[in-house]
Amino acid sequence: MSADIVIENAAILTMDDARPKAEALAITGNRIAAVGSNREIAAEKGASTRVIDAGGATVTPGFVEAHMHLFAGAAELKHLQLAGTKGFDGLKSRTLAYLKDNPGSDLVIGEQADYIIISESEPLTRHHLDRIVKDRPLLVFSPDHHTAWANTLALEQAGILKGKALGPGNEIVMGPDGLAAGELREGEAFNPVRALLKGGDRDRLGLTTGGEPDPYPDTAAFESDLAVMARGLAHCAAHGLTAIHNMDGNLYTLELLEELQRRGQLTARVRVPFHMKNFMDLSMLEKASKMAARYNSDMLQSGFVKIFVDGVVDSATAVMVEDYADQPGWRGDPLFAPEHFAKVAVEADRRGLQIAVHAIGDGAVRITLDGYAAAQKANGKRDSRHRVEHVEVIHPDDIPRFARLGVIASMQPPHPPGCHGLPLEPYLSRLGEKRWPYAFAQRAIRNTGAHVVFATDWPVSDIDPLWSIQSAMTRGRWTPAMPDNRVSLHEAIHSYTVEGAHAGFMDGRIGVLKPDLLADVTVLAGNLERTDPDAIRTIRPRITICDGRVVFGQ
Repeated sequence: MSADIVIENAAILTMDDARPKAEALAITGNRIAAVGSNREIAAEKGASTRVIDAGGATVTPGFVEAHMHLFAGAAELKHLQLAGTKGFDGLKSRTLAYLKDNPGSDLVIGEQADYIIISESEPLTRHHLDRIVKDRPLLVFSPDHHTAWANTLALEQAGILKGKALGPGNEIVMGPDGLAAGELREGEAFNPVRALLKGGDRDRLGLTTGGEPDPYPDTAAFESDLAVMARGLAHCAAHGLTAIHNMDGNLYTLELLEELQRRGQLTARVRVPFHMKNFMDLSMLEKASKMAARYNSDMLQSGFVKIFVDGVVDSATAVMVEDYADQPGWRGDPLFAPEHFAKVAVEADRRGLQIAVHAIGDGAVRITLDGYAAAQKANGKRDSRHRVEHVEVIHPDDIPRFARLGVIASMQPPHPPGCHGLPLEPYLSRLGEKRWPYAFAQRAIRNTGAHVVFATDWPVSDIDPLWSIQSAMTRGRWTPAMPDNRVSLHEAIHSYTVEGAHAGFMDGRIGVLKPDLLADVTVLAGNLERTDPDAIRTIRPRITICDGRVVFGQ
């Protein structure tokens, strides 16, 4: 029987230790049939075989995006884009151009505004935004999506101009006049403004409340949501992604993906969690168990719980072991108290669910690791593969605990200040030089033998895995005394393929180009090994194959 697809004349990085490199491979159905030399694979060709000549370019296992927000990222593609904008005039120019192209009265949402978009000494306020637009509500988000700034009209319409009592870790920053200054920290603060959208806050399905749409979308709304999801999947395929670990979601998210699969439009393997919020009772984890039982295929899975324990460093909502350098006496408030999180971890682990926790500060990382240790003590040690998402700052005492507890460090190469065009401030001053060596310390964690998986956290960062790999390979030091956290090309690809498969319980099925494994393949338009690390991002995916099917390229 001849192969359906043959890729030849390639520089294949198989990620298979038994045969690290090859020239060609064959795909039959949704499986890799053979990997070898051009001569060996020539025997797999038949009259109907599609032959792809790689022209000496790199071929890798399909990239696994191990931390992203699919629906929100897709929806944001149509928002006001502010990445790289500097100064008030730049902000005004881009905003007015967007308003001209998008007339109306609906809330305008901007994305990717740096914390120092006005300047390093002048914070963005509602007064700046009012000078740009007064008669239309405007909400502008920071790249990390944990802080937003609103104009006066938006604050008035949301009913928070005079402030509002919020839960721990959330804040409406108040001005000297007793009114909101415009800066909104964390979801409870900015969600009332997002809710002003005429369609409701449905572009963050499963992220805002963790619950289901109420009422359930009618046919028109469902089709509209399907179109958004399909747009996001197409964006992923164009970047060589064949598997996605979504980090927000609900049952409705899975139902959308299930319908796309039924229509033959699911172009990547997707994992969707149950999003556990701090106001939920432990009994809600029964829903997570039901989602895990219902969705457990190679293409569509649940099986894990996502939790936020803290915020981010830039807005001082990340939880630290010691005080913030620029705010003595302040360490941040956890969204889950240590005892509360431990109870959730024990119960989720007892149910056999994987846990993925957003933990930015070293205090939040410790809370998370302590909770995982409590689960292991209560339920016994198992192959749980619990995860800590981001691990931006870690206390040196906690570095060896990842390997000891079998916990995965899920880290994002685009996130360190200085990478991907991110400014150094206010991050470095807020953190303090004493903690700099333990910020984004992927090398120290990796050296203990722990699993380190890479991702972008799209739409927080650009989705491009090649740019992410470039940042991982070229990351600079903030001072000469800083540890070198760069990785090799092979290590970076390993964290985007083999480790991604491991983190999603798909090892032995994807992540390696080897006979009998599922056929997820990315064909690039250049040779990575012959490219300067500073130019890796210039190489683009040419063809993306998921489950044996070409989902991008010709």
